[in-house]
Amino acid sequence: MSGHGPGEVTGNSFHGPVAFQTGAHSTLNVNHYAVPPSPLEASANELARVVGAQWDEEAQWRRLLVPAPLPVRWRVTNRKVTDRVAGATAEGRRARFAPLPGLAAVTREQLRRGGGLDELHAVYGGLASGRIFLVGSPAAGKSAAAALLLLDALRHRADAAPQDKARIPVPVLLTLDGWDPARESPTEWAAGWLSRQYTLFQGRGGRERARRLLKSGRIALFLDGLDEVGGKLRNAMVSALEQAPFRLILISRAKEAVLTAKWAGLGGAVALEILPLVPSDAAEYLLDKFREQPPPAWRALTERLLHEPESAVAKALASPLAVTLVRDVYADGGPVDELLDDSRFATREAIEDHLLDCAVVAAYTPRPGDRPRWSPETAERTLRYIARRLSQDNSYDLPWWHIPGWTHPRPRALAVWAAVTVVCGVPSIVLVWMLTHSVYTWLIGIPSALVGGWAAGDRFTELSDPQRLESAGWRDTLESAGWRDIFTRGAVVSGVVEWLATGTLATLTSPLLPGNNTPPAWLCYLTTLPLGFTGALVTGRGYRIVAGTPFLSAGAGSWYDDVREFYSRPPVADTRSIGPREAWRHHIGLRLVLGLLTGLAAALLTAPLLAWWVGLGTGLVSGVSTALVVGVMTGPVGNLAVATALTAVQLSTEEGTPVRLMGFLEDARRRNLLRATGPVYQFRHARLQKRLAARE
Repeated sequence: MSGHGPGEVTGNSFHGPVAFQTGAHSTLNVNHYAVPPSPLEASANELARVVGAQWDEEAQWRRLLVPAPLPVRWRVTNRKVTDRVAGATAEGRRARFAPLPGLAAVTREQLRRGGGLDELHAVYGGLASGRIFLVGSPAAGKSAAAALLLLDALRHRADAAPQDKARIPVPVLLTLDGWDPARESPTEWAAGWLSRQYTLFQGRGGRERARRLLKSGRIALFLDGLDEVGGKLRNAMVSALEQAPFRLILISRAKEAVLTAKWAGLGGAVALEILPLVPSDAAEYLLDKFREQPPPAWRALTERLLHEPESAVAKALASPLAVTLVRDVYADGGPVDELLDDSRFATREAIEDHLLDCAVVAAYTPRPGDRPRWSPETAERTLRYIARRLSQDNSYDLPWWHIPGWTHPRPRALAVWAAVTVVCGVPSIVLVWMLTHSVYTWLIGIPSALVGGWAAGDRFTELSDPQRLESAGWRDTLESAGWRDIFTRGAVVSGVVEWLATGTLATLTSPLLPGNNTPPAWLCYLTTLPLGFTGALVTGRGYRIVAGTPFLSAGAGSWYDDVREFYSRPPVADTRSIGPREAWRHHIGLRLVLGLLTGLAAALLTAPLLAWWVGLGTGLVSGVSTALVVGVMTGPVGNLAVATALTAVQLSTEEGTPVRLMGFLEDARRRNLLRATGPVYQFRHARLQKRLAARE
């Protein structure tokens, strides 16, 4: 079968209704049956939903849609970035990618005309090579243009007919940080990134599902941050991407793109350059905030833009970043006409530096209806410190789980050592003394408690070493931020069955124990309840929580992975993206609570039997001691969020930063000073980070 339409065949898949014709003589019955999408198509549709929700929220944070966005204009660049335009359109030759449904093949004439955001989407969906280099000067609005294009591409897919959706890829924007082309192909790396970012691709089969979507072209990648990668690595990335089986857009500053083109090329790519704003666009955007006649200062500024396009202020406000900063910095009717002082602001750079220097203070200045929790002084001091730390690490990414490495861990280790010694050591010593009534209990118990506290502090110190989030128990332990992702229906049923089976076995065998003090059935079921709880954990995604805990870690090994995959596959409807806030809440909430509950389970395993056989007091002390020791070690001692929170307290003392540092970071994102890329934060613009880092 060939052709297009309701019964289209693409590869080995059939999309559309099925009609069966039956009847005799003059009677004809036509029955239509809707064919459900294949599992791969269902995954693509779910990914489109999640990416859309993610970027609708991110566009709100970045103020890309409200107020009305600045216009995006582009043209084919004159810089030596790619080969001739004809290589991208493949006119008269076989196209690498067919035009997306609803779009036409792009011609050389269309590319040379340039255009706006609508035309950019037409190029993205109709370019035969499927390769676009999106370049521009610093702060030209490249990332914003890519985000708006992504939203347009998602909207186009959502509006397409059901039978066409399979041929329209889901656009995903990610940064190139962390990819080593010598170790991973583009497809393997992107599949790993997707498995860390979206719960849809987590679990043993998730990465393979992401790989299949990429290989079949059902995902298009928007790759940002090429200019932030070192030269040799950047060249290797571009060379490796040439054979990628999916559509892609590379985003880079023009200077770095030209340097890369000298050593590595992206075959068939077309280089589109984001153009500076024209004065009329900047003036309209600045005056749009006023419902009535704008104040004289704003009129004077826009008049300068319109009538003196070669002035310093007009050149500075050709950048979307500078225009939005003007609107933010002088939001309350401040003296915006000070930018017209040629003696003070004689160059474009002087104006841009002034706006960047005022950005933090403006964002945290109290206004009617908005009283920030932190003062402008505290906010600027904190962001300067963060910018310096990132500059020292030669990074633009702020993974919150790296914060424990920003200060010396000794004070935190001492605090943990003292707390664990007192909280865990004292009840243990009391328990042993109650059993022995010997003075040697104190002579042996106190040193043992000190050693145990020291071991806990030493383990806590390990969290100060830079590490990948999944290696600290994020992806491999609990793969998303919700309770339902670990306690799936299959995991809960498995845990209940295990509890009932072991409880019944204990009840039947308890009369065989020596002595006449046989525990009743209710006690057998009570003491085996922890096995059901930990059985649900190891059958679900919480197996590393209990790994290493005596009697409770059965099934935590890799040999149980097949069973775990069968029982703990989360429902697709619960898919979501993982941002910094979700990752933090996961660790400080669910992961910490489960660690403490594991301590309670360990206590319940032995304490009731000791209370029955030895005495209530001994059983209670035993339970408290066990719960504290196991709960502390599986909970706060190994928890990244706890380590980050204690580091924030230490930083507050040493640097004057907020005690609630994670809350501050999220607030700075809400005020458009930071942005989120996956589970990490970044400064709104690289130049803002550099400017803050340079200030004392």
